[in-house]
Amino acid sequence: MARYTGPVCRLCRRESMKLFLKGDRCFTDKCGVERRAYAPGQHGQGRQKVSDYGVQLREKQKVRRIYGVLEKQFRGYYHLAARMKGVTGENLLALLERRLDNVVYRLGFAASRQEARIMVAHGHLHVNGRKVTIPSYITRTGDSVVLRDKSKNMTRFQEMAAAMDRKGVPPWLEMTKAELKGKVVAMPSREDVGMPVNEHLIVELYSK
Repeated sequence: MARYTGPVCRLCRRESMKLFLKGDRCFTDKCGVERRAYAPGQHGQGRQKVSDYGVQLREKQKVRRIYGVLEKQFRGYYHLAARMKGVTGENLLALLERRLDNVVYRLGFAASRQEARIMVAHGHLHVNGRKVTIPSYITRTGDSVVLRDKSKNMTRFQEMAAAMDRKGVPPWLEMTKAELKGKVVAMPSREDVGMPVNEHLIVELYSK
């Protein structure tokens, strides 16, 4: 499967904002955006005139990189969102939020979405009592996400459990820390995204 294997701090610098792709490191002074607040490459510090298309493209790329989705899959989410009732842009963000790897990250099981994808792919999570190894699995209201018994004693997961109170859980999810069990109690709203995203620009880009 194709995936980006380069330095992720470069992606944050290209979008001129923190995308929180490296977990706790993004909150320290080692963050690439904090150290070099300009675009990567030899022309990164030069002035560039951005067209309307360029603004729309950057917004689409930003959302893709936040959720770790490749172009073909992202376009598929857009077409699915366009067929759903409601506002297309908000439907798109809701679909991305409902991905299993994002739910695992939001619940606090992982420090980043990339780590959450690895956890899911390695079979550490059960959804409704069944092992699911597909990070793009779309959760639904009422789904329970539980760390499997064999994984609960692993050092990494114990460290994440200790840090759950500091991170917090969005209102559309529910977390039982003692059992390391999460539950989807509602559909995510636009306010639950928590990132400065202008989804209207993405809709305009794909509508051309």
